[in-house]
Amino acid sequence: MSPPLYAWPWEFLASYKYAIYGILVAKGLYSKYQEEEESWGIHIFIISMVRLCLYQACTSYSNMLFLTRNRRIVNKGVGFHQIDKEWRWDNFILLQAIVASVMVYIFPTSGKIELLNKNGITEALVLHIAISEPLFYTIHKFFHGNYLFTNYHSLHHSSPVPQAYTGGHATFLEHLFLTIVIGVPIVGSFLIGHGSLILIYGYVLIFDFLRCLGHLNVEIIPHHVFDFIPFLKYMIYTPTYHSLHHAEMDTNYCLFMPLFDALGNTLNKKSWQLHKKNYSISDYKERVPDFVFLAHIVDMSSALHAPFVNRSMASLPYYTRIYMLPFLPFSFMVMLSM
Repeated sequence: MSPPLYAWPWEFLASYKYAIYGILVAKGLYSKYQEEEESWGIHIFIISMVRLCLYQACTSYSNMLFLTRNRRIVNKGVGFHQIDKEWRWDNFILLQAIVASVMVYIFPTSGKIELLNKNGITEALVLHIAISEPLFYTIHKFFHGNYLFTNYHSLHHSSPVPQAYTGGHATFLEHLFLTIVIGVPIVGSFLIGHGSLILIYGYVLIFDFLRCLGHLNVEIIPHHVFDFIPFLKYMIYTPTYHSLHHAEMDTNYCLFMPLFDALGNTLNKKSWQLHKKNYSISDYKERVPDFVFLAHIVDMSSALHAPFVNRSMASLPYYTRIYMLPFLPFSFMVMLSM
């Protein structure tokens, strides 16, 4: 039997869970019809879709071996077992959409929200550094305790090859805490009175991008940047930095800023040396494939069945899927360029 708050409440819905997004759209359209100031349902739906696309784009990049093979950190392929376990990786986006909708319903905004407020962005940054970062660090360390790790956090660490989807692969309880972490700067700036739409979209998408970056399994940050600005390495983590946390679980707990690992004495001493090695390896050694599998397309839609397009779809038997047809023009243009 699973421990409390391990499973997601809508697991029984399977793919029908996406109908919940339809409720957001309906609420947003109704708000437009009623000529309300802000259609929050539409905003929440749009940002949720953009988040899904962001994680998909980062996962696709990780699987483009023709671009990434020389800077990959874990040189293994993603197996079917990992794909199956991470199938519902996007549950947390739906969770945060529901939480945001409930918050807007309980605490409705008065008047039209500003498009941009520079004070709010500064306040959100301060709240992130002062509250979100240390809060995540502390909670993360607790989840590496015997009981919480065995019953909850081990699920996240069960993926042998980190990818962007892995960042979302965790239990319901863990993502409840992560929702608080990501919500503090946004809610705080609105409580102060300086919230804005750009703050919401910008902070959430930057937060997601950095989560994807940590699980990218490809080192893309040049080590020269840290040589030129040494203190910067304490301000932003790298794919190598977070991969060490997955390899040696008692170090590198931070959310995005290694400064908190340095303050907590949990910073892995190999972080910078390994980062330099992983980024520099392509400068002096071109990795040669062990073998080459020459594939040919059956039809135009079969080209979209490549693992780097959508790894979940590629793990299933091939057939022409209607929802992939809008991407055929792009596939055709790529074919012409080859």
